[in-house]
Amino acid sequence: MEYEEILYDVDDGIATVKFNRPHAMNAGTVQTYRELEDAFRRAGEDKAVRVVVLTGEGRGFCSGDDVNQIFLAEPDNSDEARSRRLLEQIDDLRSHRRNWLDTAIMECPKPTIAAVNGAAVGYGCDIALMCDMRLGSDQARMGEFFVRRGLCPSLGGLMILPSIIGVARAYELVLTGRMVEAEELGAIGMVNRVVPHDSLMDESYKLAREIAAQSPLGQMMAKEGIRMGLNYDYDRIADYQNATVRLLSQTADHREGAQAFVERREPNFEGR
Repeated sequence: MEYEEILYDVDDGIATVKFNRPHAMNAGTVQTYRELEDAFRRAGEDKAVRVVVLTGEGRGFCSGDDVNQIFLAEPDNSDEARSRRLLEQIDDLRSHRRNWLDTAIMECPKPTIAAVNGAAVGYGCDIALMCDMRLGSDQARMGEFFVRRGLCPSLGGLMILPSIIGVARAYELVLTGRMVEAEELGAIGMVNRVVPHDSLMDESYKLAREIAAQSPLGQMMAKEGIRMGLNYDYDRIADYQNATVRLLSQTADHREGAQAFVERREPNFEGR
């Protein structure tokens, strides 16, 4: 696959994957997520890759779904076939994202590091959480914004976040949708540590090289063992999340949340 919305490079055993839509704060489209899935599977299968580092081009990590394409997409009567394909892809994204992208990230056999260089919100926050480790710059910000759009988090927010920061804190962040600034990210453990912004990639590659120097077979078994130890009911949570997204994406509250974001105003939710 040729990449248009991400960057992919392998050097000295480290695969660097970058969101590459800086003009949109790296908001993800259907194409972005398909390319990201391919990159993680490619890195997982490449014997030359020992570690994957995920980050964003420009000022942000990933600002979540591209609202105009994914949430507010409308049929384009000038090109009905193209419009139909896009709407089908969006429906698949809403209903079965776990079946391809979440799985590609969480089941990647190589150690994964998210280098959070700026805002990581909504699904961008969950993508960072689904990586094995996170380093945050002092400009990093993360937020489970889903309730602001009338939606429910993905696996990162429902499954990984509570195991990292505790259930009570996870409830607070998920149910308020508030932004968490860099200092708090480090204090509550949403990132492994916070480093100066200009040092983020150096520190991320330093960690990646330290990991890459160890036994890949031992690491692969250790990753799987840690997941087993956490006792995630992966399929059940994924099925629940898929069902909630399909249901919530059809509600007036979701439409209001997405429209309010585009219009830069506070949403008026009515519970319908």
